[in-house]
Amino acid sequence: MGQLFMMGFDGTEVNPQIRSLIENYHLGAVLLSAKNLKSAEEATRLVLELQTIARDAGHPVPLLIALDQENGGVNSLYDDIYIRQFPSAMGIAATGSKSLAHEVAVATAQELKAVGVNWILGPVLDVLTNVRNQPLGVRTFGDDPQETSKYGVQLMRGFQEAGLVTCGKHFPSYGNLEFLGSQTDVPIITESLEQLSLSALVPFRNAIAQGLDAMMVGGVSLSSAGMNVMHACLSDQIVDELLRKDFQFQGVVVSECLDMEALTHNIGVGGGTVMAKNAGCDVLLLCRSFPVQQEAINGLKLGVENGIIGRQRIEQSLRRVLALKTRCTSWEQALNPPGLSSLTQMQPSHTHLSTRAYNSSITVMRDKNNLLPLSNVINADEELLLLTPLVKPLPTSATSHYVSESTHGPFDALSSDRASSVLHGEGVFKELGRSLSRQRNGRVLHTSYTSNGVRPIHEDLIQRASAVVIVTADANRNMYQQGFSKHISMICRAQVTASGERRERPVIVVAVSSPYDFAVDSSIGTYICTYDFTETALQALVKVLCGDLTPSAALPGSIGRTQKLHQSRQHWLVENWNEERDSFALDVLLDTIRTDCTPGQRSELLGATSHGFLLRREDVEEAHFVVRNSSTHALYGFCATYFFRSTGTGVLGCLVVDPSRRKLSIGHSLHSRAIRTLLQRPGMRRFQLGSRLPGIYLGIPTASPVDRKRLRQWFANMGWNTALSRPVCSAILRGLSTWVPPDGLTATLQNADVHYDLVYGWDFAHAILDHVKTYGRQGVVEIYRMALGGAPNCGIIRAKRPSDGAILGSVVIYNERSALADHMPVLRATQASAGGVSSPVVSPCGEECSTVLQGLVLLAIKQIRKLSADAVVMDCADGDGNFDHLSTMGFTMLHKFEEVNCDAATWTMMHTS
Repeated sequence: MGQLFMMGFDGTEVNPQIRSLIENYHLGAVLLSAKNLKSAEEATRLVLELQTIARDAGHPVPLLIALDQENGGVNSLYDDIYIRQFPSAMGIAATGSKSLAHEVAVATAQELKAVGVNWILGPVLDVLTNVRNQPLGVRTFGDDPQETSKYGVQLMRGFQEAGLVTCGKHFPSYGNLEFLGSQTDVPIITESLEQLSLSALVPFRNAIAQGLDAMMVGGVSLSSAGMNVMHACLSDQIVDELLRKDFQFQGVVVSECLDMEALTHNIGVGGGTVMAKNAGCDVLLLCRSFPVQQEAINGLKLGVENGIIGRQRIEQSLRRVLALKTRCTSWEQALNPPGLSSLTQMQPSHTHLSTRAYNSSITVMRDKNNLLPLSNVINADEELLLLTPLVKPLPTSATSHYVSESTHGPFDALSSDRASSVLHGEGVFKELGRSLSRQRNGRVLHTSYTSNGVRPIHEDLIQRASAVVIVTADANRNMYQQGFSKHISMICRAQVTASGERRERPVIVVAVSSPYDFAVDSSIGTYICTYDFTETALQALVKVLCGDLTPSAALPGSIGRTQKLHQSRQHWLVENWNEERDSFALDVLLDTIRTDCTPGQRSELLGATSHGFLLRREDVEEAHFVVRNSSTHALYGFCATYFFRSTGTGVLGCLVVDPSRRKLSIGHSLHSRAIRTLLQRPGMRRFQLGSRLPGIYLGIPTASPVDRKRLRQWFANMGWNTALSRPVCSAILRGLSTWVPPDGLTATLQNADVHYDLVYGWDFAHAILDHVKTYGRQGVVEIYRMALGGAPNCGIIRAKRPSDGAILGSVVIYNERSALADHMPVLRATQASAGGVSSPVVSPCGEECSTVLQGLVLLAIKQIRKLSADAVVMDCADGDGNFDHLSTMGFTMLHKFEEVNCDAATWTMMHTS
């Protein structure tokens, strides 16, 4: 049964307690923390001694040696020489690079493997659904469950690649907890399982599917409709039902620390141990004192002896634990750790990786007035003021970590000056000031601030300085930092020179821990995030401040997407389309985009020309825009908009950007100009993303799942409600000369009480347009208007009820010589001669709908075949069911789109905000 426990101990050497646990109780796993580890060399020696004791005590398999090494501020093993520091989880996500995340995970695990560690308690898979008052902070990848999943899986795979087994945490979620204040109270999850399954549980489910080795179940309670759990890790509802059965997790389940005060106060360690085992936990974690650990072991024995815990459950857990050990260790490995020789070999590449990772993580969320680099606003002979808070720093050694962890009272309770200095973080920020001074080759005035607020010394230094840098660290939890930063910003805006001239001091705020300090507060005009304040992180910050590094990172998650959108709307000059000047350049741009199309994928722009975007109709107001190089006349981006006065609809019909210049905000700039122009049209009632006329982009292209997701997200970020999209498609029927109708279709149509005819010209317009306006989708009526005026190259097939002549359905047919064909490039892109069928509109007539539709299309096919055409192209067909009827007739899909509509009032509100 000792194999089913993981325990910690005090001190940097093997003490009698841990020796007894290994020798007498056959303890299977040891948890090491910062209080055990002083350096890489001593860590290697300690781990080897623990494994040797286990071997000599007759253990059949080596110990699992586990620790937390999350990087950023949560590392159990520190060594200035041999162990590298890497960004926190959120810092890694900010880089936007999953490959970098993987590299960092491999490097982290290689260093741990070298000292003999075989089990890493990570990755953290919590989704930060509550960014305020949240102790997890940068230990998570952010508030986006999909983003968390991707980076979590990359870290997991990197750890495994280097030979460690993994442990996801903290199931079911620590991302949105309510803390009641007392240490004897368990934090509460108030969301229902349904709510959790949509966000918080997504990364856990995905990591399990990708091969997660173990899962730590948290010490939290759940209180919501249908769920009342006192401790998640003691609940069979959470472990056996949710994790094992619903999520199909076959790995090792680890309990949260069973000697935490909340659990011992409410249940007791012995009882808690029995409950955790019965709930389905395989490994029971106890971090604290030896007597408590003995109490847990005795509690488990008693539970088995009394029949409370079945032998089968013990054996199941033992099999899982032994399988875990087989994957990560052997006596050969355990007794021969690579040690310092391996770490020395890794050091150069890992140092380079650490610098690269931190350089890639620094995020400039806002720089409204272009204060960066500092040389923009301050000369070398002027003074820079640096204001830093007195906070607990990220420890740079196990000793300082132990000092900060072992002190639970106020700062002034410390007796040692050295400990006080470490705790307050003065050394960390003093080095930042010195580094800033060296890098900018100018004087830096540096002082700290506390909850006492702005003092006279701060005001005096502001008078001297030409620019101010304010550092915050978790200001959401240390509210005085927010107040201080706002106060200093106000003072700097109101500065007056000796001659009475108003001279605002530039202010830069740097969040060195949680990026949410001022994430949504635009009153802080220049705002930088570093995600932690390790030495390497602050070196990267100095490079950004001094212009030696161009930051490329973005805050992960929803706030970051909004912020990026806001930042990128002002960079490019958008000009009105000029037909004479821009037509050739647009054709070149269209060719470039077609060439860039994914191999095997048919471009939506096949057959499209600059001419096809121009409707030149009296009832339509066109406004097209370009971003261009005024020297070379090349177009970098193009956007087409149409306002259909008859329906009050503003349409965004096309938005394309040169593939080599994407992600430079050209699309944002064009989109912003387009929406602003449409909003100014009198009578604007609704917006539409996707145009039936011209029929080039009927909506968001959805041919590729990857592109569909990316484009949907882009337009969603721009304010479109893509959740309310409607499918539209184009299709083709080839081999017309040999085509025959499906069996039984002709007979079915003959038996239906419907009459079909083909009509041309405006004489039939009134009834047809009434029918289309009543039953057609947005944008279809304009196609019918063009068809009615396009005889003899355009016609309309009607389906009528013989009894009263009421129109049941209609469809447009046209040939290659029609004006309509100019705006339907899908027809021109067909290599064979083709005729077009467009925009079927069928009134709701029960089960007859499909019959009417197929009758209209069948007659259209026959009419086009009379013209000796070899193919029929169907454009602008509704994709929600209609295509099934078309496919039975032999049509194949050409392009799929998602058309999006929204009210102008909603758009006005969103655009203004």
